Amino acid sequence: MEQRITLITLGVADLARARDFYENGLGWTPASAPEGVCFYQLPGMGLALFGRDDLADDARHPIDGTFSGVTIAINERSVEDVDAVFAQAEAAGARILKPAEHVFWGGYSGYFADLDGHVWEVAYNPSWAIADDGTVTIS
Repeated sequence: MEQRITLITLGVADLARARDFYENGLGWTPASAPEGVCFYQLPGMGLALFGRDDLADDARHPIDGTFSGVTIAINERSVEDVDAVFAQAEAAGARILKPAEHVFWGGYSGYFADLDGHVWEVAYNPSWAIADDGTVTIS
């Protein structure tokens, strides 16, 4: 597994309100905003806003004392790379929350929790470019 982070997802109570804060309050510009989620391009990585309950459902992990509704993601270059990361994480003691699977947005992703319960998404998104240095460009 490469040592990098490509996306941080914040589970938000109200997506429209959160977007208003980031866009009109902070002056950020969305890179992509399909229904129910919004992505912002940051230097070399991205930030996503996603409904908190939807994020909990997607990760198959309730928002509780161990999951705050924030996920950290690493995007991989292929389905096979995602599977390899899951195998490595599980062998290291991670708890698989949602095995990697083909998902509705056209990619392949799953979630695991590290030893302290931090939730990681590992995904392959065929629409996003990953440079040799691991930086991601949201398209």
